[in-house]
Amino acid sequence: MTAGDAPSHQSDRWDVPAAALMAVRVGVRDVGRPPPTERIRSRREQRAVTESFTAGTVIARAFAIYRDQFGVLVGTALLVFAVEAVASLALPGALSILAAVVSIILTTFYQGMVVALVSDVQDGRRDNSVGDLLRSVSPVVLPLIVVSFLAGIGIGLGFIPIAPGLYLLTIWAVVAPVCVLERPGILRSFGRSRELVRGRAWTVFAALVLVFLIVLAAGVVAGIVGVALGGGDGPQAIAGWLLNALAQPVAALTAAVLYFALRPREAESSAATYGGFAPPVDPG
Repeated sequence: MTAGDAPSHQSDRWDVPAAALMAVRVGVRDVGRPPPTERIRSRREQRAVTESFTAGTVIARAFAIYRDQFGVLVGTALLVFAVEAVASLALPGALSILAAVVSIILTTFYQGMVVALVSDVQDGRRDNSVGDLLRSVSPVVLPLIVVSFLAGIGIGLGFIPIAPGLYLLTIWAVVAPVCVLERPGILRSFGRSRELVRGRAWTVFAALVLVFLIVLAAGVVAGIVGVALGGGDGPQAIAGWLLNALAQPVAALTAAVLYFALRPREAESSAATYGGFAPPVDPG
């Protein structure tokens, strides 16, 4: 090899076309990310809910995600609401109000888990697992438990005279999503939820009524199945647990869809600080 050949050899070895280098960089950067078309489609679907904010569009969006993520949603619900099934067996009929409080606590906690999945769906990621949902709330599990407990106690006691319970249920409709994604603190999560719902309370309430009817229908079916299985607390608790696992994801998804639909309206006036609160934190 002569001295004149050295530059040619070096060029053959190292001169890589810029387009090839760019393709490698893009490929490495996009590993694990969904295709752009998935992200665009998910954001377009959520934008449609935001622009046409009605109870019907919220429920329709919730069912669309439910169909797409059926396995992980129901699998997680089976784990979470097994606690409610045990509570219904352990607590006597005289403590039915306590069982209702337990149900609200578990529902709120489950909402916090599901909102992380909906956030991923917004970005086009559709390959979550039950473990992913459990890990998604691990950084905020203690605040979420406390928020769920306080919401359960407040709404449960409010339902004794009915009207206050309906009011609290409405203004705290997105307290779990706020707690998980924005992380403003336990008490401020309740104020933040009320802030987001303000001006849209009737639409939020209508969506919650539709969800309540769905869950109520599941409860009626559970009672019928329990009687068909011979009656008794055991069969009814098992039937209620299984049907709860099918119905509660709709309630949780509704809360998550409401959160994402309500947030852009408020963000227009305060995009940087979200009304003084920290911006949503990417759970991934």
